[in-house]
Amino acid sequence: MNRASFPACIFLALLVVGGGIFGLAGGAVSAPFPPSPDEQEARAILLEIDDLWRATSSQGRVRMEVKTANYTRTMLMDIWSKGKDKSLVRIVSPLKEKDTASLKTGNTMYTYLPKTDRTIRLTSSMMMSSWMGSHFTNDDLVKESQLAEDYNPRISFRGRRDGKEIIEFTLQPRPDAAVVWGRIVMSVTAQGHLPLLATYYDEDNALARTIYFSEVKNMGGRLLPALLKVVPTDKPGEYTELVYEAMRFDLDLPESLFSLLELRRR
Repeated sequence: MNRASFPACIFLALLVVGGGIFGLAGGAVSAPFPPSPDEQEARAILLEIDDLWRATSSQGRVRMEVKTANYTRTMLMDIWSKGKDKSLVRIVSPLKEKDTASLKTGNTMYTYLPKTDRTIRLTSSMMMSSWMGSHFTNDDLVKESQLAEDYNPRISFRGRRDGKEIIEFTLQPRPDAAVVWGRIVMSVTAQGHLPLLATYYDEDNALARTIYFSEVKNMGGRLLPALLKVVPTDKPGEYTELVYEAMRFDLDLPESLFSLLELRRR
């Protein structure tokens, strides 16, 4: 299954990982084993990374550039998030797509199309479709906060690589998890725990896509990678870039912001 074709809003919480290691017998979960020190450290750092972009709430502006074999397009978006299960993305430009919006609440996702004044609740058959023509999928947006439930992290490398001191994590799916990735490998800086690289492998252990993190800046009082670049392995020369132009955190956002009524606002 090809998923290399992302959230774009996931970008807010693409890297949530946690959970524990469970022994399985006959497909049923048995008593959990105590997590190893490496696993505890991996989980703690990955949750720390998740909080970089989200905190208790966030608001920002993101520019997304998509390059495919057939077109190059740039979109400017306003984004909001609250907790781990609410997010709203609204397109500011270009004019022909202005006010197109996506709302995520829990595991449900809606898209508003202003040209037809229609709100669509995405079905399971639509989840693997591209989000806004990017190399992110609708499923990426919905599943962004479920990595903690579906994967077990462990530290697979610690040391110097490409002139930087890093910590590398390998995320293996739990045996009972309904996921498409065979494994995810992520590297962060040893000091500050800023993400550098994330690679996604399919069920046959073939590299499906790579996400690069760069251009660390102070935004909203936090040091963050301002540029995320997603490169699909099976589409040479194609990519999606997310550039964070501004971010604010820990705002008092009303629950009504993440509603179908607000989704349709122009």
